[in-house]
Amino acid sequence: MLKRVDFNGNPHLGVYCRANNNIAFVHPFLEKKEIRVIEDALEIKVAEITIGGSSIIGSLMTMNSSGMVVADLVEEEEMKRIEENFKGEILIIQDKFNAAGNNILANDYGAIVHPMLRDETVKEIEKTMDVRARKATIAGIATVGMAAVATNKGVLCHPKVEEEEKKLMEEVLDVEVSIGTVNHGMPYVGAGVVANERGAITGGETTGIELNRIEDALGLIGD
Repeated sequence: MLKRVDFNGNPHLGVYCRANNNIAFVHPFLEKKEIRVIEDALEIKVAEITIGGSSIIGSLMTMNSSGMVVADLVEEEEMKRIEENFKGEILIIQDKFNAAGNNILANDYGAIVHPMLRDETVKEIEKTMDVRARKATIAGIATVGMAAVATNKGVLCHPKVEEEEKKLMEEVLDVEVSIGTVNHGMPYVGAGVVANERGAITGGETTGIELNRIEDALGLIGD
């Protein structure tokens, strides 16, 4: 299922929410009707958290079915809340580029990561998420988590992706990569879409043509 929604009037959902096939984490300032849209579209429960007191949790964490990577801004009480709702491995990233949601694009098969991450950090990501990770850009953009959205069914990415970047994504993430935009032409689709295998949510400004591309890229046709 694919639904349009804004978070308190903001269409950049990927900045404020992160999901896998079991749980969606959101900041604690959403209205109940917005939470219901997330639950219905993604068919999962929702947990409210902050990271370092911040609401931009989609930028500061990423996860797949096996593991989660979260910025080292996370506080003790916030970690307890995360651990109550996520049962996989958790890595608190100790790196200059610690905004995990911005800098890591992952599904259950692989991960594309910011090219300036330390090699030790990349190895820790691989171990935590139980995937192979490769450093790369998308459309020349280092913040790969904002330039694309990935599930186990497909990837939707920035429309200016280069062919070599696309080939690498398909090799590492083991799914087909498609291009598109959200919110009436915004190319940073990772900032505008939150998705799992069962559904997706996108900003209210997303056009019908963009919705069709999202459904096709993420394998949601008929869902």
